[in-house]
Amino acid sequence: MSLTRNAGATAVRAANSRWLELLTRAGFVGYGILHLLFAWLALQIAFGHSGEEGNQNGALRTLGAQPLGKFLLVAIAIGMFAMAIWQAFEAAIGHRGLRGRDRLFERIASVVRTVVFGWLAWTAVKVFQDASANAADQQQALTARLMAGTGGRWLVGLAGLVLAAVGVGMIGYGLKKKFERNLKIGQLTPRAHTLARRLGMAGYAARGAVFAIAGLLIVVAAVKYDPAKARGLDAALRILRDQSYGPVLLTLAALGIAAFGVYCFLQSRYRRV
Repeated sequence: MSLTRNAGATAVRAANSRWLELLTRAGFVGYGILHLLFAWLALQIAFGHSGEEGNQNGALRTLGAQPLGKFLLVAIAIGMFAMAIWQAFEAAIGHRGLRGRDRLFERIASVVRTVVFGWLAWTAVKVFQDASANAADQQQALTARLMAGTGGRWLVGLAGLVLAAVGVGMIGYGLKKKFERNLKIGQLTPRAHTLARRLGMAGYAARGAVFAIAGLLIVVAAVKYDPAKARGLDAALRILRDQSYGPVLLTLAALGIAAFGVYCFLQSRYRRV
């Protein structure tokens, strides 16, 4: 029992590290920049002008091609790694202000965020090394390999359902304004609070919609045995563009993703870390 208490106390001290907090807050700035670039790529896809893939991988490659891009990639990798560590601590010992299902939901969400931030940190490193492959192509190839195995189509379909569920959950998280419980509301002015609420609602809803579409496309790929449809966020954006009023819908999605990017800048100051 003593060892457990000591381990818990050590974890709490590590989670409350001032350096970890500063790096995490800087990471939110980088995360915001990535979403603004993601939104820009979505707009380019909406009007048929983008040869780059429409996802965070494409955003990192776009960033790396700019002046000082290599420096920014390193900074983002460090920030994303810090955010992954922070969310790992949150999953293990965090969200103590919540109870019951709310705390369980946030801890599960922290596990997902740990994976996402870790993957973004790794991708930033690979882009820095000029070794980043097309993520949409990789996902399609992985889906094809999985579907070739026994039970593979069921596994791919299940993964698609999980991703779609995450997207739907993200939409609900935004529309119900649950993100506000992670903000230091008392430090926000009434105008800043209103801005944060609107940006968060629009941002989470837009991201959730894109993730849900991507998940459904993976399910369709499994049902139709067509790995070409399982290309993640890039495929979701391009499928959305090809629908009736597609460019308009994709433009709205891009604006929502951009709103989330700006919301990340607010989080860098007012998020509970």
